[in-house]
Amino acid sequence: MTRIRTALISVSEKRGIAQFAAALHQRGVRIISTGGTARAIQGGGIPVEEISAVTGFPEIMDGRVKTLHPAIHAGILARRDRPDDVAVLEEHRFAPIDLVVVNLYPFVEETSRDIGFEQALEHIDIGGPTLIRAAAKNFLHVAVVVDPDDYEPVLREMAALHDGLSLAMRWQLAGKAFRHTAGYDAHISQYLADSALDGDRLIPPDRSAALPALLVSFMQKTQELRYGENPQQAGALYVDSLTPARGWAGADQLGGKELSYNNYLDMDAAWRLVSEFEECGCVIVKHGNPCGAATAPDCTRAYQQALETDPDSAFGSIVAFNRRVSAACAEELYKLFVEVIIAPDFEHDALTILQRKKKLRLIRKPVHPAETAGLNIRDIEGAYLVQTPDRIQLAPAGLNVVTVREPDARQMEDLIFAWICVKHVKSNAIVFARNTRLLGVGAGQMSRVDSVRLATLKSRAPLAGAVMASDAFLPFRDALDVAAEAGITALIQPGGSIRDEEVISAANERGVAMIFTGRRHFRH
Repeated sequence: MTRIRTALISVSEKRGIAQFAAALHQRGVRIISTGGTARAIQGGGIPVEEISAVTGFPEIMDGRVKTLHPAIHAGILARRDRPDDVAVLEEHRFAPIDLVVVNLYPFVEETSRDIGFEQALEHIDIGGPTLIRAAAKNFLHVAVVVDPDDYEPVLREMAALHDGLSLAMRWQLAGKAFRHTAGYDAHISQYLADSALDGDRLIPPDRSAALPALLVSFMQKTQELRYGENPQQAGALYVDSLTPARGWAGADQLGGKELSYNNYLDMDAAWRLVSEFEECGCVIVKHGNPCGAATAPDCTRAYQQALETDPDSAFGSIVAFNRRVSAACAEELYKLFVEVIIAPDFEHDALTILQRKKKLRLIRKPVHPAETAGLNIRDIEGAYLVQTPDRIQLAPAGLNVVTVREPDARQMEDLIFAWICVKHVKSNAIVFARNTRLLGVGAGQMSRVDSVRLATLKSRAPLAGAVMASDAFLPFRDALDVAAEAGITALIQPGGSIRDEEVISAANERGVAMIFTGRRHFRH
């Protein structure tokens, strides 16, 4: 067990450091520190030794060189069970350092802003990673802390072990320290890879570039899942270790049992679709596809209309809202068995109602526009496929009506709603809608006309006057004929088939208004 007698503290993030230093001082720990950190600690009335007093050398080059000195690193790296290491310390009058508390310059945060290359380089920490790695390497004798959230556990153990820290604690902290520096270096390497050289001038990364030259993914496991897609598969949730918790990692679970791998997949599918609606909306997802969707003046009506799409499939589903869930809506939700309910928030009475179902998972997920940033990444054998997200917004003024008949205002609203929905259905995808409510879904069929037939079969409400959306062009007129016979009066599709004229003629024959968007929405 290591007794903590001397601590070196040099942190960029000052959260909690004055209180931590004060607690160390109360335990008789000698504190060595640098620049701004020393001032922050001294502001609390805690005695601190400046690093220059230990090294006998001043900080130079605007602080670029301050901790890189044998008096510091010998004190950290000395093996206390090796007489020759201890003799070196005594020969040079170097004191052993038992605790290193360091976190790094905020490179990621600073370079996310529009700063010049020279300024970016100044945010690359050199002394900090060296201190961290030295202490982590020597964890058999030294403890290293890189996360302010670890201050309290360290103090608790010191109190329990008479100022000592166990090998288990030091081992755990060392692993976290190496992950910290590895992720830090990975982000710097990506920044440099994404930069450009124009003659003898370095140009920072172009943030508008679609795909980076180097893709760094430094992920940390944050949650064990019961299993993967099937019980014979292991599953876990990982998040980027150097960025603030956002997306699902930043969501709050307010009730219910633990989430599964498949829950997360369906939650993400539901949330992505409901987040696209500007109006109050509800989406019900089963096995990755929407089986209900609607917009309405309030969440109760939106849910009721979404449920009418396919109440059988809604059993055991995921339900997502883009507005706060009211108590009245909760009463309706309580009647159906669902796996997860997601919303930006829940009224107090709504939570009281829904939490009566002990296994029901309730997820509060605030809407953060910044979370839409990022790339779509999928693994294939020995490689990854990466693409930019499909975020094309449909502007009614830019639509191309290709038929004699034009959609009226009501149909246009439904067509845009259907086009948003079909984007989130697995291809080949067909949806029917009316009054901004999903009526039928044809998903994942190998033939587009079969998707139309499936959507017709799944539609419980009459389709007379409904509209249809297709995620890709209609290769033949057969899909339009089946839809028209079912009662569809307007259709939205990308266009671009070599038989477009044949399909347009069929639409004119049947009096169907048709719009070409020029954009497809495959989802494989």
